Amino acid sequence: MKKLILSLTVLIALTATTRAQDASPTDLRSSLLFGFKAGINYSNVYDSEGQDFQADSKIGFAGGVFFAIPFGKLFGFQPEILFSQKGYQSTGSILGSTYSMTRTTNWIDLPLLFSFKPVQYINLVAGPQYSYLLSRKDEFTSGNTTTEQEKEFENENIRKNILCFTGGVDLTANRMVIGARAGWDFQTNNGDGTSSTPRYKNMWYQLTLGFRFAG
Repeated sequence: MKKLILSLTVLIALTATTRAQDASPTDLRSSLLFGFKAGINYSNVYDSEGQDFQADSKIGFAGGVFFAIPFGKLFGFQPEILFSQKGYQSTGSILGSTYSMTRTTNWIDLPLLFSFKPVQYINLVAGPQYSYLLSRKDEFTSGNTTTEQEKEFENENIRKNILCFTGGVDLTANRMVIGARAGWDFQTNNGDGTSSTPRYKNMWYQLTLGFRFAG
């Protein structure tokens, strides 16, 4: 799946660059901009402390708004507000019966990105991100039976506030913006460790298509 996302990114980038060269777009690196974008997350979880917990990646939605605040032509600040779906898939066995589980976590992500714009078509971004957990849904499938469970957080020490790091590149062509990101949590999901949920951190790759406008 990562190879597919990379291939799509390269293909879109080549198309965008060709269109940009043909259209001779205005250089907006020094302009105050705002815009919106939408796309997909390809997410999974990992344990940096070696806990025996393995999972497979899943696809979720990502979308929201962004602002580009220039500090001259080469540098800038780009805050974003995104609705972002993350999670993972796993399989197991209970009493000789196999099952699969898909966990979807819904977040509000607030990336605070510093940008470097070496040319008008490329914007390199990186910075911290604050994420707030809105909800979590687990879908269990065993045989022909599928059940869904919306998780209640009151009786379990789940961390709702997570600090992360994210970075990537935006490719621009006129008003169109193609964004590719990768991100990792700094903190584990299970608070002080008393939760019965396996300890893990989120990681994700993100691909979006957006449109920007001068403020």
